[in-house]
Amino acid sequence: MLETLYNYFGFAGSLVVAFLSFMFLVFWIAGVAGITLGRRKPARQIFFIFLAVLIPPYPVAWLIVDMVKQKRELRRL
Repeated sequence: MLETLYNYFGFAGSLVVAFLSFMFLVFWIAGVAGITLGRRKPARQIFFIFLAVLIPPYPVAWLIVDMVKQKRELRRL
């Protein structure tokens, strides 16, 4: 797999693809952790955790939206 990645993108491209994949994984794990800390009813909480695990872009988008909300909240202080 790594050899195919290297042959397709070259050295710099494969380095960028590997870095972006790693960052997406980190953001996905952080998003799932943040979603599990939500203050929802248990039935809805299970649904959102299920959604976060099955659709990986959802926790990343949730994390970005949450960071924007926190930034706006801090600017008001």
